This record gives sequence, structure tokens and C-alpha cells, in this order.
Amino acid sequence: MKKELTYLETIKQIAEIKKHFESQIETRLELTKVQSPIFLKTSTGLQDQLTGIEKAVKFKKGEEDFEIVQSLAKWKREALGRYHFPMHTGLYTDMKAIRKDEIVDDIHSLYVEQWDWEKVIDKSDRTIDYLKDTVRTIYKAIRQTSIFMKQKYHYLTLDLPKTITFITSQELEDLYPDKKPEEREQIITQEKKAVFIIGIGDELKSGVKHDKRSPDYDDWELDGDLLIYAKPLSKAIEITSMGIRVDEKSLIEQLEKSDCMDRLKMPYHQKILKKQMPYTIGGGIGLSRILMLILEKEHIAEVQASSWEEKTYIELKDKKIL
Repeated sequence: MKKELTYLETIKQIAEIKKHFESQIETRLELTKVQSPIFLKTSTGLQDQLTGIEKAVKFKKGEEDFEIVQSLAKWKREALGRYHFPMHTGLYTDMKAIRKDEIVDDIHSLYVEQWDWEKVIDKSDRTIDYLKDTVRTIYKAIRQTSIFMKQKYHYLTLDLPKTITFITSQELEDLYPDKKPEEREQIITQEKKAVFIIGIGDELKSGVKHDKRSPDYDDWELDGDLLIYAKPLSKAIEITSMGIRVDEKSLIEQLEKSDCMDRLKMPYHQKILKKQMPYTIGGGIGLSRILMLILEKEHIAEVQASSWEEKTYIELKDKKIL
């Protein structure tokens, strides 16, 4: 039976999950926690354009244009090079962002909280096997945090499988050719409980994309999404989107496919072309998603201090969430 918690009890559990999970990824991935910006100068090219449709919140200071971050995908890679992080070490940070075009529902809000992380790798590490090993490491950190909380709070029931299922977006399309990408995700995740879908951003054989990705951070052949089935929601939720980042070759290929070659003029992109940026792997791990998953919550409002439209407040009060 689900235990009804007070707000203060939930806050305490959130702090415990954050502390335990951070200790896990620090040790398992060799990461150091750093501070990060909440806005970036537009001209640097460090802003994450996401799918290219979302528009960042902007402001002007003097003659300079700034944007509230949508994620820190590019900033992290540049920071690793600037601070000369050693090979196979990296950074993570509490990323807080505003995505004003987000469609708000039970797992989305306008306010984004995630652990953004990035790690220096060798060029020879740019393989599917290295990607899979890193995914397994992150999954182990999630599963261990869940076990830690279940041992302390016996009413928690999340039971994650010991192993994670890997499948490419093309293999998934081949399995369910008559389904939409999001429908395929739900089917495979409900069956396997924890799935990593490899290869997101490029067109499939059908001519559609499994999902959109910005062309200038993840290598579309070496990236993917980790999905876990959340029983209280009766659906799969994306826990992390991550990947091995573009090199000088895949950057040009993906910018050409996306008709975004004008970005090559920006400092960030020039550094990649001139091999002045470290090769890296990285991603964002949804803080609110992990809290919802482990604490078995039904709405993001139960674990996140965001602001909501009036219609959402009414809906949440009707469901006795707020």
C-alpha cells in the first residue's frame, strides 16, 4: 500500500536520493562536481538548440545577447578542455534550465533539473561498446540508489531488472513497422522494463526519425535514450539522453543533413573542426524523473518546485497532488 508522505518527508527523501546518486556517479564515472552557468552569450554557439524548434529565453545586457540555457551539452565539453581534465575523467553539475516551449504534462514542466555530465575519452573510445559500458554504469548507479532507498523505506516497491536491454532505433522500427516511434518505445519498455535505444537523430529506413537531435553535440550513430517503465504512470519515461559527441567528421555530416552549416562560423564549432576540443561522452540525467521513479510519484509537481499555469494547478488539486 502506498504511504502518504508529508511535504517535509518527501523533501528529506529527495535530499537522500540526490546525495546517494551523486556519490555513485562520482565514483563509477570518475566525475567531479562543478558550478555551471544559467545563461550563455549567444555568439559563443554554446547554447543547446535541442531539436531546433524550441526557442530559448533571451535578454540583452549592453550590446551583448544572452540566452537562458536549455541544456549544457556544449558548455560541458568546452569546459573540460578549458580546465584540462585528464583522460577518462569528467565533470557533472546541477543544471537548471527554462524550456518555455515545453508541453507540460505529468513528467514535463517549463523548469528543467538534471545532472548534466561530460567525460573526456580517447578517439579510440568512440564505439558502440564504449557507449554501452557507460550506459550500464549509469544504470547501475540508478539501480543501487533505488535499492538503498528501498532498504531504508520498506514501502517503496520499485524493482529494476539487473541488466538493461539494448536495441537500435532501426531494429525497433523493424520490429514494429506499423507503430509510431513513441509507441514502439512504450511497447519495448513495458516488456523489458529498462531499455537503451541506440542511434537517435538520423533518418531510419522509413524516412522518418525516431526522434530529433541537435546536429552539433551527439554523434547520431553513437547516442541514445535510456527508458525505464514507471508502474505508477503505466508508461515508459526517459531517464537520460546521452551519447558520444561529434568529432570533426560527423559534425560536418550532421550539419549538412540538418541544413545548419552556418553554425560552423561559431567558436565552439571551429574548435571541433581544428581538433582543439577533447573527444567526450556525456548527457543529461533527469533529476525529477529519477525522483519520480524511485519514490513512485504520479506527477512531476510532487518532486519539483516549479510554477504552473492555473489550469494545471486546478488539475493537480483535483487529483490531490497539490
